[in-house]
Amino acid sequence: MRSLPLKSRHRRVAVLAASVLAAGMVVLAMGACSGKSAGNSLQIVASLHDMTEPFFVAVKRALDSEARELNVAISVEDGQSNSAKQTADIQAAIAGGAQGIILAPNDVNALAPGVEEVIKAGIPIVTLDRRVDNTSVKVPHVGADNVAGGRIMAQWVIDSFPNGARILLITGQLGSSPSIDRTRGIKEGLAAAGEKFQIVAEQTGTWKREQGLTVTQNVLTSLGGQSLQAIVAESDEMALGALEALRSSKVTGVKVIGFDATPEALKSVHDGELAATVEQSPVSQARAALRQLVAHIRKQTPMTGANIVPVLITQANINQAERIGEVR
Repeated sequence: MRSLPLKSRHRRVAVLAASVLAAGMVVLAMGACSGKSAGNSLQIVASLHDMTEPFFVAVKRALDSEARELNVAISVEDGQSNSAKQTADIQAAIAGGAQGIILAPNDVNALAPGVEEVIKAGIPIVTLDRRVDNTSVKVPHVGADNVAGGRIMAQWVIDSFPNGARILLITGQLGSSPSIDRTRGIKEGLAAAGEKFQIVAEQTGTWKREQGLTVTQNVLTSLGGQSLQAIVAESDEMALGALEALRSSKVTGVKVIGFDATPEALKSVHDGELAATVEQSPVSQARAALRQLVAHIRKQTPMTGANIVPVLITQANINQAERIGEVR
C-alpha cells in the first residue's frame, strides 16, 4: 500500500486531533453544566452552526434562558461552520449520556451520518433553523419557512421597483438549507413577475459581513457604468457589508434588503439606511425546539416541529420586530 506524503499525513493527524479535542470539550462542558445545575434530571446538548453569527448568539441566549425555565441542563456547542466539528459534538453527546440533542447543522447532507448515529442510539433530536436531509427517520424541524421568506424578499423588490430592477443576489453558505430555500423563494418570486426583474449577479457571501462587502465591491466594479437597483442579501450581516461597499464606492440609489432582523439591522432600517429585513424569530425558534424536546423526553409528547412564518420589517412596522428592545 502506498503511504501518504508527509504533509498529507500531518494534515490528517491534525484534523483527527481537532475532532477528538472537540469531542472531549463537549463531554467536559456537559459535566460542568451538570455541576452548575444540581438537581436537573435532563442533560441536553445543542450544536449550533456558528456562534460568530448574531443569529446564533441570540439562539444561545434564548436556549440558556429557556433551559432555566424548564429546569434542564443544556450545553451549547459552537459548530464553527465545520461539519466535522459538529459530527464530533454529536458523537461526544452520545458518549456523554445526553438525553436530547438540538442541532443547527452546517450542511443539509454532511451531518446526516452523525444524525443517523443519534437515531441508532435512540436519543431524541430536533433540528433548529437548518434542516438535515437524507436520514432514515425524518427529524423534527423548528425553523422559519425560508422559501416563503425568499418570496417575501422578491415581493419587496417587485413592490419597490414596479418598472423592473437589476438585482445583485448575495446568497448564504453553500449547502445550508436556509440559503437553498431562500434562493429558491427569491428566484421563484422574481420569475413570476417577468423578465424586467433580472438577477445580473449572484455570489455567495457565506453569511459574513466582510464577504458581503467584498462581493458587492467586486460586482460594482464588474458592472462598470451599468445600473443596479437592488441588492438582495440572504442575511443581515451580508446586507450590512453591502451597505458599506455602496458607501465606500459612493454609489447611491441602490436599495438593500437583508434577512434576520438583528438589532444592528433594525437600527439601520430605523435610520433609513437598510431598506428592509425579514424577521425569522430566533428566540421563538429556540424556545419551541427546547420545549418540544423536553416535553417529548418527560411525557413522550410527539415532536411535531414548528414552521415560523417570516415577516417583512420596514420603517412602517419596525416596532413589531422580536428584537426591537435590543436596539441601541
